[in-house]
Amino acid sequence: MKSFKADYVIPVYAEPIKNGIVTVDDHGTIISVSDNPSSTDPPPEHVSGIICPGFVNAHCHLELSHMKGKLGTQTGLVNFIKDILKLRGAEDKLITEAAEKADNDMYENGIVAVGDISNTNHTLAIKAKSKIHYHTFIEILGFLPNNADELFNKALALLDEFKPQSVSVTPHAPYSVSKELFRLIKKYCDSHDNLLSIHNQECEDENKFFRYKLGKFNELYEYFGMDISHFKPQARNSMQSIIPLLTNKQDILMVHNTCTNLKDIYFLKRFDRKIHWCFCPNANLYIENRLPKINLFVDQGFNITLGTDSLASNTGLSILNEMQTIQHKFPALSTPRLVEWGTINGAKFLGIDKEKGTLEAGKKPGLNLITAVDDLKLTPESKVKRLI
Repeated sequence: MKSFKADYVIPVYAEPIKNGIVTVDDHGTIISVSDNPSSTDPPPEHVSGIICPGFVNAHCHLELSHMKGKLGTQTGLVNFIKDILKLRGAEDKLITEAAEKADNDMYENGIVAVGDISNTNHTLAIKAKSKIHYHTFIEILGFLPNNADELFNKALALLDEFKPQSVSVTPHAPYSVSKELFRLIKKYCDSHDNLLSIHNQECEDENKFFRYKLGKFNELYEYFGMDISHFKPQARNSMQSIIPLLTNKQDILMVHNTCTNLKDIYFLKRFDRKIHWCFCPNANLYIENRLPKINLFVDQGFNITLGTDSLASNTGLSILNEMQTIQHKFPALSTPRLVEWGTINGAKFLGIDKEKGTLEAGKKPGLNLITAVDDLKLTPESKVKRLI
């Protein structure tokens, strides 16, 4: 049994506790959380900072870890996509070694669970032996309607490779999935337990393409030699265009939301969909040098989570760093609220909230210490350390 006393404990399910004490057994299961030092034996170890549960990274691409530092910054999403596809190929050994390091780095950064996007089986063995809980999203891409069945069946075959790990199939993004493919995924979701995670509104050109069939995405399809004459302008933003194509039976994570506006959010409320949001601010700055209007999403009745995206679009895989970026830009967002987004909210989406996400007796959520804080505020110097 171990006890830790910190300046603050954020149990997440309750208000922060000043001079709080967390007691765990030898397996990391929470025994108690209190502010009563006489209740612990042996006496608690004193640590400086904030104790909180282990973090949940709701959106990552582990298999792209070998691309760290290889792509230019602030080039825009369309150029980023071109560069990803140019540089994605690498020797299996290089991909595996980089993914193994990234997995270990996330563990050291206090991350206990990850929602990870995969297009290959490169990370299968790493996830099977990892100390981190993974849910793998087998990502499907295909904007041309004529090969929807082939692409969907290929994704199901990869899904079978990952079983019995936690796994599901998912569409990549509005601009890369045909209506025919969306319908196949919806039909599958209506009869299977299948979480969804979709890249959403990462740049203005995405909305411009769906509204008017204008902008840089036309250049992208031309670059790949694709005939997109089948696509007609939708006269509304990309998210509004695909919501009717999504199932109402599964939880859906909308990732990035860099250019999602208030009208989009209100539009969404008219539909019976189980929507969660995920923000990856450092990746947004890396690619577009722009952040979502996160304040618009607060208190709208949706579950908000945090992710890191990949090392192709980020300098590290740290949920704390994402929280620091958000709080710097939106100082009204408190650390306890950001911790909630980075812990229990991600755990709820991934369906692991009975064990992860809060410091409640009987749970085994991991235990993080956030150092170099100013009372309950994060600072640029704040770091995370795993206590267990």
